[in-house]
Amino acid sequence: MNKPNRPIVLGIVGDSAAGKTTLSRGLTQVLGADRVTHICTDDYHKYDRRERTVHNISALHPDCNYLDIMQLHLERLHYGQPILKPVYDHNTGTLVRPEYVQPKEFVIVDGLLSFFTPVMRQFFDVKVFLAPREDLRQVWKVRRDTTKRGYTREQVLDSLRKREQDSEQFIRPQAQCADIGVSFAPPEGVTAEESGSQLDVRLVLRPTIPHPDLSYLFEDRTTSEGIRLKLGRDGGLPVDFLEIDGTVATRPARRMEQAIWQHMPEMEPVGDALFGDYQDERGTQHSHPLALTQLLIAYHLLRKYKDLAHLPYAAPVAALSRLQVTQDAAAEALVPA
Repeated sequence: MNKPNRPIVLGIVGDSAAGKTTLSRGLTQVLGADRVTHICTDDYHKYDRRERTVHNISALHPDCNYLDIMQLHLERLHYGQPILKPVYDHNTGTLVRPEYVQPKEFVIVDGLLSFFTPVMRQFFDVKVFLAPREDLRQVWKVRRDTTKRGYTREQVLDSLRKREQDSEQFIRPQAQCADIGVSFAPPEGVTAEESGSQLDVRLVLRPTIPHPDLSYLFEDRTTSEGIRLKLGRDGGLPVDFLEIDGTVATRPARRMEQAIWQHMPEMEPVGDALFGDYQDERGTQHSHPLALTQLLIAYHLLRKYKDLAHLPYAAPVAALSRLQVTQDAAAEALVPA
């Protein structure tokens, strides 16, 4: 069976605790863990946690990362060549044994600075930028770093204050380089702490890649309640805004899922039990806005696969009927030997 002569590479960029891992995990489940290689470019930190304190530099600063090696490795992955990737242990804040990585059919690359240079950007087939509302991101970061990385709440908040200048200067400007912008936020009148699973999402769909035509869904408002598609401008350029309420009912959410699947006619639809999930203090939760976001991004990856392989969509996803996809399949690839 013919395949593209190189992997399809997705880039996901966002600030710390913006939801990159959650988005990557769902995409891995949609595409099939045996077909996906996951890379975190935060592994290219030049200094460990202790050394960053000594040098008074944050992990968000370009000078704190080996951007030249990252760029070289992105090029190799783009052409299907293996790399010896550094590994940064976020739990201990230390640099550990590097890992040999052989790219599979799809490569998901997430991190802080993956779109920082024009050369890096050219190696991605699809580029996504995550920008949750800032108060929500802070809640996520406090929750993650206090439960998984050994920080106190006060230490996390102090780190956020110190990093703000680097976030504004180096991380957020990369949003303009993305094909798709993703912004989760609590519903109007709800605080970030109270929002739970009821998060709205706003997608910025830029014309840098061809998005599926979903406009017909909105001809009947009774079947699209909670989902809106609007034409607008972002950065002075025309874009489509796709807005999905966190409280959207199952029926319109399923209808949009089906519409996206219809743009992949030779692929058998898969229920959203395989994607749209995330973890919080209550356990595993499901979000229709997250599921639709992941499915739309997966569509773009599969479309690119088809374009390069001249094959029907069924080719890269023959394993989708299997349900043995674990929640942490992508993360397991990063565990050093």
